[in-house]
Parts: sequence; structure tokens; C-alpha cells
Amino acid sequence: MTSAAEKRHSGRLRRQRRVRKKIHGTADRPRLAVFRSNKHLSAQLIDDDAGRTIAAASSLEADLRKAGSGSTVEAAARVGQAVAQRAKLIGINKVVYDRGGFLYHGRIAAAAQAAREEGLEF
Repeated sequence: MTSAAEKRHSGRLRRQRRVRKKIHGTADRPRLAVFRSNKHLSAQLIDDDAGRTIAAASSLEADLRKAGSGSTVEAAARVGQAVAQRAKLIGINKVVYDRGGFLYHGRIAAAAQAAREEGLEF
């Protein structure tokens, strides 16, 4: 990696640790963790007490991949909708949002907004 890329990556990890100190997911209010790469976005509901993933959605999934590129704001909204629908199916209405050190902008914000519109409370 170049020095600029290393600086950007270490800054994100530092922000991620700072955010993660303050939030904690439980069985009734899991953590909605979002990860963004250059090509895709994934979101998962995590119960930190049990250390397990309750539900997940990703732009790599076949049904979400058919709809178009995984690196757009629209794809992020589709992932947010999918994870919210899966949460509703298992009876989860409230979550704690974990942006994973990414700025709350663009695809990260679109995923959160779509999940809210599907009925999840943050």
C-alpha cells in the first residue's frame, strides 16, 4: 500500500475502534454493522453478548447482484432494505447502528435510511 492508502486505512480503523467502544449489541437490540468496500456493501445484525450474527445482507448476494452494480447508493439502499426485512421476520424492531469507522455519508447513510424506511428504529 502507498503511504496515503495506509494513512486512510489506519484512520478508518482508529475511528472504528472509537465508535465500537461506545456501542454494544444485545439479543433484543442488536448492532447493525455496515462494511463498505470499493465494489460492494454488506450489513449484518450482531448480538455481541452471544458473539453471533443474527441476520445479514450483502450486495454480493445473487438477487441483489442482478439489480445492478454493488458500488452505488441504490445498491446500498437495497442492502439496507434487505437486512431490515430479515430483521422484521425474526422479530427485531430496534437496532444500534455501527458505521464501522466510515463517514455517515453516501452509501453508509443510504443503507441506514433504507433500513429506517423499512421500519427499523435506531
